[in-house]
Formats: sequence, structure tokens, C-alpha cells
Amino acid sequence: MRIQKTRIGYLILLLLFIFPLPVSAQLSSFDINGYIKYLYSTSKSPTVDERLNANLIHARLNAQWYPSEAFRAVLGLRMQGYYGTLIEKTPHFLDQIKSHHEYSRLDSVLWNREKSVGYAQIDRFWLDYSQCNLETTIGRQRIAWGTALVWNVIDLFNPQSVLDFDYEEKPGVDALRIQYYTGAVSKIELSVRPGKNKNKTIIAGLFSVNRFGYDFYGIAGDRNNRWVLGGAWSGAIGKAGFRGEFLISEAPNKSAPAMLPDLSDFGTSFFKYDKPTASAVLSADYTFPNSFYIHTEALYNSIGKTKNAGSFYQEALQAGLLSPSRWSIFQEFAYDITPLLRGSIFAIFNPDDRSSVIVPQFTWSIVTNLDFTLIGFFAYGAHYTEWGDYGNSVFTRFKYSF
Repeated sequence: MRIQKTRIGYLILLLLFIFPLPVSAQLSSFDINGYIKYLYSTSKSPTVDERLNANLIHARLNAQWYPSEAFRAVLGLRMQGYYGTLIEKTPHFLDQIKSHHEYSRLDSVLWNREKSVGYAQIDRFWLDYSQCNLETTIGRQRIAWGTALVWNVIDLFNPQSVLDFDYEEKPGVDALRIQYYTGAVSKIELSVRPGKNKNKTIIAGLFSVNRFGYDFYGIAGDRNNRWVLGGAWSGAIGKAGFRGEFLISEAPNKSAPAMLPDLSDFGTSFFKYDKPTASAVLSADYTFPNSFYIHTEALYNSIGKTKNAGSFYQEALQAGLLSPSRWSIFQEFAYDITPLLRGSIFAIFNPDDRSSVIVPQFTWSIVTNLDFTLIGFFAYGAHYTEWGDYGNSVFTRFKYSF
């Protein structure tokens, strides 16, 4: 661990030393950008008596190097410093923020105290080679498959959460990606994320074509020792965006962990289902001439829970589901109040257990490269429902980009 900390420290110093050079020397083959953010949060959960507060300083550096027209190298480093009662009262808080890569973690715990944690990690570290119509990328990268804006059921490598608003880049994966472009908007792709065993390995292919004004996608592969087949589309009906995705997977019991938590009091474990499962998403959005924006999306899981869904959240992630519930409905409205102030509100509703979460947000561009954001997180529902035990939170954030 000491050697790992030393390497991270040297890397931080190197990037901080190099940062001014592109500005002064104007090197076109090298670029660095990033941001510094301060996030304050105050939360109240039904399971904890007191209100929990947290302060986060989050800095990021992105470096890109272009040694030739064919090669590109990318490195992304993020550093986080947490302080507050949330850290003190959350069991295993450090484990929840650490990266979970199969082979090389490329991270370091800078400090770990009762109320404060410092953590640094390299979440992008890849080399890309392009020649004619062939592009090969190897290393820690983001492989984002899918067309929907909230839930991407065909995103086998990096499923994202719309609630993780403070991590814009989203997690990366250690993988090999080969793309062959058969046309301006069509390609064939093969991506592989190796694992230490079959239950942690992903190998899948994707093809895309454009027909009738729509982009169509098809995927097939093996994720965590289960075959998967799926597809997606993206286009428009009139001036409204219209997207969809579907995925069929082999029975979850094929990749069941050796040890399963006992959830028999709440329902059947996802890993006890012995038949193929299906997930699907439909998404539509429209922007009016006055900037008013509306977005609707629905997610369906064939084995999703209709009750006690909140008890199966972690197991759903292990099983490759984006939600533990049978149905999820997303609705968003947004509007540019002024050219510098944008307001939005979205809600996720579970029609089976009647639980929901509502997230209002205001973003103010104070000056160039400096933004202020106010976010609310208000969950409703009975105990053990999907959202009933989340509680309420308020976030304020300042972000300076360079």
C-alpha cells in the first residue's frame, strides 16, 4: 500500500507541474483540463435519528496526449476529500466510495479518520489507435452502450445511475474495445472486460446501422457467465426524440454468488430464477421553442419485485438489473428561467408499491467557468418499498472548471 500511495503522489505532483505548460507553450499535442468542486449535503434518513451532514472537495484532472495522428493517450485522475457526520455514521463509508476493478485498482487512500476520508483514483487510463476504419482502445475507459437517457439496459459494461449527479464522467472499466466503421453512422464492435473467473467476465459484440432516419443497434455476448441478446433504436417522431432498448438474459441462477443473503422474509432472491429474463426501456423527449423541456421514460423488468423492492437493491445490481422493481416511470421537466439560470425537476415513480423520489434542481452560471447548483432529493413511500427508506437530502455545489 505504501508503494501505491507513493506512485499516486508522484502522479499528482507530475500533473500539477505539467498543468500550466499547455497554456504557456500552447502545445497542440497535449491538453489538460478539469475542475474543482465543493459539495455540501445535509440528509435525514428514516433509519437514523439525527441529521447527517457532509462536505466534499472534489478535484479532477484530465490529460490527453496526441503523439501522432493515429495514437491518443488519456489519463483521468480524481481526488476526493470528505468531512462530516455522514462519514462518521455510515458503516464502511470508505468501501462505498472506493473503485472496484478486477485487476489493477490504481487508487490510494490518502487519509482515513473518524469523520474525514481522503481518496484518489485513476478512473481513465487508456491508449487508442485509429487507422482507416479500424479503432482499437485498451485500458480503463468508459464503454457506454444504449440510447435511452436514464436507463440503459444494453449497457453491459458501465450501467449508470441518474441519481449519481456529482460524477459526470461515470465509472470506467478495464477492457479491450475494437471498433470497425462500415460507414459514416454504422459500425461493428467487439469489447472484452476480462475477469478472474467466468462470473466476472464480459465479452460482447455490437453492430449499428442507420435506416429510415433511425439508428438501430444489436448486441450479443456473455456477461458474468450468462448469455445476453438485445437491441436499441434512436430517432424521432416529428420533432420529438424517440428511443428504446431491450435485453434478454440467461437465467440469473447461472451466475449466482457462492453466498446469498437471506431475503426469504421479503421475497424470492433474483438468483433463484431459472428462466431467461427480459428488460426494456421506452424514452421520449421534446423541447419547445421557449426552451421548456419534457422527458418521459419507462423501465420494465420481467422479474422485478412488486413489493419489498427496497430490500433487493444490492442484489439487483449483482444480477445486472438497473432497478429491483417490476416497473419504474421517470418524468422530467426543465426550463431556462434566464440565459444563466436553469431549473428542472424529475421524479421516479414505482407504480406497484407507490413509492417515489422527486429531485428538483437549479443551476446558475455565476461567471465564466463557475457554476452554482442547488439540488433536492425527496423520497416517499412505506418501509421496505423501493424509495421509502431513502429519506430526504439537500445538496449545494460550487464548480470551477479550467
